Amino acid sequence: MAYTLPVWADSPATTSPVNAANLTLANTAINDLDFRSQLGPSRRIPFRPATYIQNFQTGHGWTTSGSVGSSNLNDTSTFIRGTQCATVTTAANALQSGIAITGGTARDLTGKMIRLTFQVVDVTHLGTIAFYAGTSSMANYFQWAPHIHGAGVNWVQSGEWVSITIPWANVKNVAGTCTLSSTGVPNTTTGFTDFRFAVYDDGVAAVTYHLQSMEIVPDTSTTFPTGVVSITFDDTYQSVYDYARPYMDGYGYRGTIYSIVDLLGTSGKFTLPELKTLSQFSGWEVAGHAYTSAAHNAGYDTLTAAQVSTEMRSMKAWLVANGFYADSFAYPQGKFSLTSDSVPIDSIAAQYFATSRTIISENAETWPPPMPQRLRAWTGISSATGGTPVSTMTAAGGPLDRCVVNGDWLILCLHQLTTTTPGATTQLLQSDFNTLIDAINSRGIPVLPVGDVVRYYS
Repeated sequence: MAYTLPVWADSPATTSPVNAANLTLANTAINDLDFRSQLGPSRRIPFRPATYIQNFQTGHGWTTSGSVGSSNLNDTSTFIRGTQCATVTTAANALQSGIAITGGTARDLTGKMIRLTFQVVDVTHLGTIAFYAGTSSMANYFQWAPHIHGAGVNWVQSGEWVSITIPWANVKNVAGTCTLSSTGVPNTTTGFTDFRFAVYDDGVAAVTYHLQSMEIVPDTSTTFPTGVVSITFDDTYQSVYDYARPYMDGYGYRGTIYSIVDLLGTSGKFTLPELKTLSQFSGWEVAGHAYTSAAHNAGYDTLTAAQVSTEMRSMKAWLVANGFYADSFAYPQGKFSLTSDSVPIDSIAAQYFATSRTIISENAETWPPPMPQRLRAWTGISSATGGTPVSTMTAAGGPLDRCVVNGDWLILCLHQLTTTTPGATTQLLQSDFNTLIDAINSRGIPVLPVGDVVRYYS
């Protein structure tokens, strides 16, 4: 059955407000079943089985640690696996409030990472979540900070169960005999008898959390022995075609470009023929970012669920109709929490895309990702004041070193390249970009589009 590409009733300018009128499809042929069948995600992200599981069922042996307001470590009223979980309420004093085990069976974390599943009832006063692996009653430890809550986009939302993975590449602090080399290599990855999951509130009010599981799972190095990098660009800036593409072509590197459809062909942006050239002759992944610039600029959290679904459905239909068949998406402004009528945006994205990228930079991503609709990415790499300089990425023990020696999926979120003095933190000098690409190559880290990581290494 023939179909027609969806078009909007209005063609909003980039600064126009988003409303029901300019988010109404003038053509509804997209709803035909034979066409809709092409719009869903084409694959399921694999779930990596654990080599050790603690589901916090009866007899788990963990106890409270630090400053605790109240607890029920055998809570049968709230759980998502088994028949119970461990529940703790902090003491509203900004001090560590945790659940821990010491002197347990020694665990080998070589080539492994930790996967945590938990829920925070209300994140309003959540500060930091930390995890420790150590020995000698935690006199020696490696410490990770899998979540730091703040304004804007956050991995952990109120009242939802989340999973998060923490690899060796993301160790934040060490103590005692546990050390890291200058390139980020831990001096030991085995023999851990002590583990602690800790939550810090903001000192204003208490936070209640439910810890459902702590698992040990094979890490990214199982699939990518030296890690893997995905170089992604948002917003379809022409400079990506003019500067990034030719330099990456020299190494045979392929990136992912997240497109805003109604900006194609406008000043400073890609044309559709250039996107097709990028895809066909350089092997890049052309993915979705927004169908309209108005929705992108407003943020999906200002739209209703119906409007967001229309945006994503139209974005996916446009990709399919132009032969891109991408299964990857990046949230406008990185916002994936709730629509204006309180529907999770990432649950809508899951109807159309296998993965959706955020701008959360707290930790590198892992393969497979624990939450495919919340891919973590290193954001803000820029030559402008206030951005993350390329030297941070390339420094000894920095993200690139940790990627290659410990193995992770380092997703880089970039926007615009320039050959003149940058005026915004979304801009990166071409010379700095070239330095970054050279540094990746010198370390022998494979570079693959997001979709290829998903497609070929499932």
